[in-house]
Amino acid sequence: MTHILQRHCHSNPPLVSGGEGVFLLDANGKQYLDGCGGAAVSCLGHSHQGVLNAIQHQLHTIPYAHTGFFSSPVAEQLAERLADKAPGPLNHVYFVSGGSEAVESALKMARQYFIEKGEMSRTRFIARRQSYHGNTLGALGVGGNMWRKEPFAPLLQNGELIAPCYAYRDKKEDETHFEYGQRVANELEERLLAVGPETVIAFVAEPVVGATAGALVAEKGYFKRIREICDKYGVLLILDEVMCGCGRTGTYYAYEQEDIIPDLVTLAKGLAAGYQPIGAVMIHSKIYDAISHGSGYFQHGHTFMAHPLACAAACATLDALESGTLAEVTEKGQYLVKQLQQKLGTHPFVGDIRGRGLFLGLELVQDRVSKSPFSPERSLHQQVKKIAMEQGLMCYPMAGTLDGINGHHILLAPPFIISEQEMDELVRRLCTTMDNVFS
Repeated sequence: MTHILQRHCHSNPPLVSGGEGVFLLDANGKQYLDGCGGAAVSCLGHSHQGVLNAIQHQLHTIPYAHTGFFSSPVAEQLAERLADKAPGPLNHVYFVSGGSEAVESALKMARQYFIEKGEMSRTRFIARRQSYHGNTLGALGVGGNMWRKEPFAPLLQNGELIAPCYAYRDKKEDETHFEYGQRVANELEERLLAVGPETVIAFVAEPVVGATAGALVAEKGYFKRIREICDKYGVLLILDEVMCGCGRTGTYYAYEQEDIIPDLVTLAKGLAAGYQPIGAVMIHSKIYDAISHGSGYFQHGHTFMAHPLACAAACATLDALESGTLAEVTEKGQYLVKQLQQKLGTHPFVGDIRGRGLFLGLELVQDRVSKSPFSPERSLHQQVKKIAMEQGLMCYPMAGTLDGINGHHILLAPPFIISEQEMDELVRRLCTTMDNVFS
């Protein structure tokens, strides 16, 4: 009997014993191809020697020093590199230990920005249905993952929610993709006017929606219109790149491909490739300056923020990405999409294959023409995961794609180091999984 409270009390996950490249091994010697990077985390695969060496070096230098007393050279180096890579004046960084902490910090930082400016009436956040921003109470409240929110609803300060940019489901036949994107972006202005723009702190969104909707990419021009609306009403734009950032979509920051500059950006997951837990908030100079010239103190903090071992792992991850690994993500993603389209593009139960870079989703449907979802009672996502693991494949199936209850999808987010041969094997194992699930 385990003494761990597992994710499910009645689950009995295999014990991991090692990993190399894109593969993990369990205690029985079975090999698993990591087709999802755990949860879009392991961008450099497993046992990357450069990252391991950096952690070991930092361990022998100084493993921990509290930020109330010290900064560290490796944290300073990481902050400088992240700021240099960020288009626009996102010149400061706040380091935490994960994605939920990063989002929670960004929400509080955005509120404090308006406190420093004397705009005390701003207390609301607006986000999108079918979004997910973390499991802390603040992050959970602002998001649109209704299944995760429901048990804790009485404890949450819920954000206002508008439609996602979900063309596969919601674009009208007489609309172009651009027109559709503008229509749903304009819902932000409609909601602002309904609640009073002077009461709204920020709009929060994932540039590419991750686990809740399965690699959902916004239409071209959508985020430019969102930025215009935020600027018009003095509302901040917080982009949650915890899952889609750090190179996952082909550029280090996912927002680079939207031709906009956000006010706050959250990072985690691939920031240190899973070798250490770390998250970060990238901060626009206007927000830093408001705090610096005001109270001078961000009223927040965590014990393990800017942890030297984590920062060392993140710096080594950047070294690997800058050595050419990141430059290959877009091309590898295109190859993987091509293989998925060839093998599963006409599958009777695959309605849509979408995504960007090595961040891809397959939406499962009961009927391709009507796009009708499978019954939630079927627990299709659990079946897919179970059979995929039997086939030695890790993928990320989820339920509730449409509205938190209906719909299923499979998320793929393999390590950036994956080869064409390994991508072919990923697709082969996924096809076998699909055959067994739907036989």
